[in-house]
Amino acid sequence: MNDCATPACYQDLVFSCPVAEGPALGVILEIQGPVIDILCSRLPPLHRAIYVCLNGERYTFEVHRHLDEQRVRAIALHRTSGLKRQMPVFDSGDGLQIPVTPDCLGRLLDMFGQPLDGGLPLVAQSFRPIVAPPVPLSEAAGAGDILLTGIKVIDLLCPFVRGGKTGLFGGAGVGKTVLIMEFMNAIVRLHQGVSVFAGVGERIREGHELWHDMQDAGVMPRTLMVFGQMDESPGVRFRIGLAALTYAEYLRDNVAKEVLFLMDNAFRFVQAGSELSGLLGRMPATVGYQPTLLSEVAELQERILSTRTGNITAVEAVYVPADDMTDPAVGAILAHLDTMVILSRNQAAKGIYPAVDPLLSSSSAMDRSIIGDRHYRVAQAVREALARYRELEDIIAMLGLEALSESDRRIVHRARRLERYLSQPFFVVAEHTGIAGASVPLTSTLSDCEALLRGDYDALPEEACYMRGRMAGGGGQA
Repeated sequence: MNDCATPACYQDLVFSCPVAEGPALGVILEIQGPVIDILCSRLPPLHRAIYVCLNGERYTFEVHRHLDEQRVRAIALHRTSGLKRQMPVFDSGDGLQIPVTPDCLGRLLDMFGQPLDGGLPLVAQSFRPIVAPPVPLSEAAGAGDILLTGIKVIDLLCPFVRGGKTGLFGGAGVGKTVLIMEFMNAIVRLHQGVSVFAGVGERIREGHELWHDMQDAGVMPRTLMVFGQMDESPGVRFRIGLAALTYAEYLRDNVAKEVLFLMDNAFRFVQAGSELSGLLGRMPATVGYQPTLLSEVAELQERILSTRTGNITAVEAVYVPADDMTDPAVGAILAHLDTMVILSRNQAAKGIYPAVDPLLSSSSAMDRSIIGDRHYRVAQAVREALARYRELEDIIAMLGLEALSESDRRIVHRARRLERYLSQPFFVVAEHTGIAGASVPLTSTLSDCEALLRGDYDALPEEACYMRGRMAGGGGQA
């Protein structure tokens, strides 16, 4: 077989492997890290799952490029250690598929639906392809009303659109993952929905901690976690988002009407695509990103759709390289979002958590016809007060508060209390902070902000507004 120059001599070969099925498709010609070139007896279609047998196990690849009439290039979805040239390659007969079942809730899985939590393998109700077209437009439903989270600054200034897409933008260490955990807690507690978490390029330590934190918070029974960890091949990190989204679609159609799809981190999905692009021999485009950046992001984002029977609301953490919002990867993701939540280092430096920038964050739901006149009016008044305070900060730093007029001092006095009021203790980190979590209804947030703007709490010290739930009734946690 090693002397074989054409595919004819192995066309009918059956490899003696217990997991191989049928004749070999071809043999490995070349191995370059996570990429293999294969000489084929027949060309498999693009995105076909093929595999190699090694030590009685399947090593799966996905076809990404036809090099000529007999050769294809495929991306590894396992480590390629131990593979050799001239090893037979077999055709699975289909694209990448995962097992789906209602019993997937409460589990931690890899991109093949295999358990990472030490539990028993899933008993599949059926199998679904992870590369699939979006829901037909005739069955899709548009974005609806707002989805309340109980988080004051989010519900007030940048509310989530039910069935929409939200991006959490921020650099390292500003609280993206903690905020995502609190959203998962809120969807279970407030909406009796389910969550699907896609860990795209998760650090193994962080993924392990997140899994245990979810168990400690009591939300794991209504949550599915799908991890493609940082040490996995770029093929896994590139496809893990689609695998998790396939589970979300199944749960939307068969289990729950309200599904929260969370991805941490969408930027690592783009990075994985960039790695693959170079390995596949494509010329890089702007700032070294893949030329297919926009279409790859769209392939994932356009699958996040609601139907007439159920909603998928997406929340995606997006790492911003060097805090540069003009980065092409950030721009490609931003184009698909309904809500943009900017996490600010300045807010984090002040100890304001969640570190949401109230002036830069925005939502397409901030419309009187959607949120109502009172909500719109209060949100605008809060933004105006905080914007004026930000304008005056430099003057205060140079000349002191005494240099301001009486009206400006009053604005600063109230804006500082508003800023601290928009901080909030979270349920999912209560064990670490020692502060009980708080969930605040939107009506209470509006009433408290109106009172703060009127000056009803001017006599209170700023610390009394910090890290609490609602103001009324002595500030008890909700």
